[in-house]
Amino acid sequence: MRFARLGPVREEVPVVFDGARALDLRSITPDIDGAFLASGGPARVSAALVAGSLPELEGADDLRIGAPIARPSAVYCIGMNYAAHAAESGAAPPAHVVLFMKAPNTVVGPDDDIVIPAGSAKTDWEVELAVVIGSPAHALASPADARAHVAGYAVANDLSERAWQLEISGGQWGKGKSAPG
Repeated sequence: MRFARLGPVREEVPVVFDGARALDLRSITPDIDGAFLASGGPARVSAALVAGSLPELEGADDLRIGAPIARPSAVYCIGMNYAAHAAESGAAPPAHVVLFMKAPNTVVGPDDDIVIPAGSAKTDWEVELAVVIGSPAHALASPADARAHVAGYAVANDLSERAWQLEISGGQWGKGKSAPG
């Protein structure tokens, strides 16, 4: 299933796509968020698709595409996660996972304008794979257990202010990674 949120900022309508048709999910959920994902929302949508009970959202083609998830509770990121990127940065691949967080307000729609932070001199971007976690997962018994907690995937544009991230951060990447939008 392909979920989306369409409409103006903070007024998005949750939809699922059936081919090219955007079907309105407001009869099932007020939004695509953690509560929807963790409470069996996708299964309810599947049942509604089979039943043919979801109305098409009129004018969907003309609406803004919003952030894929409303109000994410956290955004965890893996840094320097492949050798070529580490080499680009002039660093050796890390011996241990580099984990950092971005503020949830960094998640926006794919066509939303971005605002370069005032004073930014080294804004950079990277295309990333975003993994949407749909149910709580902590201290799993094995890596194989992780897939059961994945709700889906999205393409992400990871924006960074490299001077703030690397030169004046004190080793905390969040400073260069968490500008709004």
